[in-house]
Amino acid sequence: MTRMRQLLAADGDVVVSGTVDNQGRFYRRFDHVVLLSAPLPVLLERVRRRRTNPYGRTPEQRAEIERHVRSVVPLLRRGATCELDTRRPLAEVVDTIERLLRQPAEELLGDRHRD
Repeated sequence: MTRMRQLLAADGDVVVSGTVDNQGRFYRRFDHVVLLSAPLPVLLERVRRRRTNPYGRTPEQRAEIERHVRSVVPLLRRGATCELDTRRPLAEVVDTIERLLRQPAEELLGDRHRD
């Protein structure tokens, strides 16, 4: 937690990626909390096709992914200020994130933004 506080105290834009149990403690320090999402079948197909990480190949691991999508993703969605569907072209997703870096949260339409 100390390292995260130091990172967030640094000048300039900071983009953090990942999921940890205590991440909600830091949400107020971010202009945006972006959830990158995709439907479960898409996630499972992506895990099946990837070659750089073996996680998700066993039936048990795939069942764990399904449980997380049902139980964890709704929690992440509630804390997010923006959700981006990663079935969209990568360039569009990246462009949206870059636009968010230049745009304060209060300028977004309403209090939540869905792309």
